[in-house]
Amino acid sequence: MSAPPISARTTEPTRQVTPGPNPSLAGPATRRRRRWFGPRLLLYPLLVITLGVFAIPLYWLFSTALKAPEEIYTYPVTWLPALPRFENFAEAWQAAPFDRFLLNSVITTSVGTTLELLLAIMSAYAFAFVPFRWKRPVLLLMLGSLMLPGHVTLLVNYITIGHLGWINTYQGLILPGIGTAFAMFLLLQQMRRISAELTDAMTLDGAGHLYRLIHLVLPLSRPMIITATLIILIGKWNDFVWPLIATNTVTMRTLPIGLMFLRSEEGYTNWGAVMAGTVITALPMLIIFFLAQRRIVGGLAAGALR
Repeated sequence: MSAPPISARTTEPTRQVTPGPNPSLAGPATRRRRRWFGPRLLLYPLLVITLGVFAIPLYWLFSTALKAPEEIYTYPVTWLPALPRFENFAEAWQAAPFDRFLLNSVITTSVGTTLELLLAIMSAYAFAFVPFRWKRPVLLLMLGSLMLPGHVTLLVNYITIGHLGWINTYQGLILPGIGTAFAMFLLLQQMRRISAELTDAMTLDGAGHLYRLIHLVLPLSRPMIITATLIILIGKWNDFVWPLIATNTVTMRTLPIGLMFLRSEEGYTNWGAVMAGTVITALPMLIIFFLAQRRIVGGLAAGALR
């Protein structure tokens, strides 16, 4: 059969159809952005509120420490001091023996942190690398002590240091608080990640436990040791209840107790000096925390991932 003539063929103009976006063909990154866009809108206001809850009291503390008395009691409140008044710090330092309070805090914090860290390192090493009977029950017993509030042992510790004659002494302030399981648990989680082949190789070379601890375990556990040191340091510096119980003279008070003494001396008439004393007490730990917050968070996260 012959083909039909060209004039008889039906011709239509060719149209190009541009395909529209197909949601089902979107990539995984695009779908994740769409899925998280809504929760993020709610997350940012919550972050702003949380920041305000923590930042506003700190700002009010530092600004009040630099205000004159007439600016503290004015309404509406003044957020910025018209002229910073550094005399508040001198008045706080003279109203209470802050030099003695500072010395006591430095001694108890440094010595207590060193002793507690040494005990935590040796205990963690023993649980991680030294085989002995009843290891697991002893470890569970020590970890179970973390569930008890610290105030449970206050009376027992006070009676003990009273019989030993350690009231108003540095050993009475320091020694009852050096045996805690929290730092040991953090270091144990880190030491368990050390390869057994390394310790076995050093054992075959004749290395003892002390040599392995100093030359192998401690260098590999350095990040967690720094984290544990910072946590212990901040806790010792800010401790309030035990120094209040274990001392009854002004010369043995630490900074948190000295701040309460300053408030009792100044009353409600000189809040500028009281806030200045609060800044003196809190500023060292605030500086350490802001400089080392990544170490603290990273160490805690590493222990949790274990």
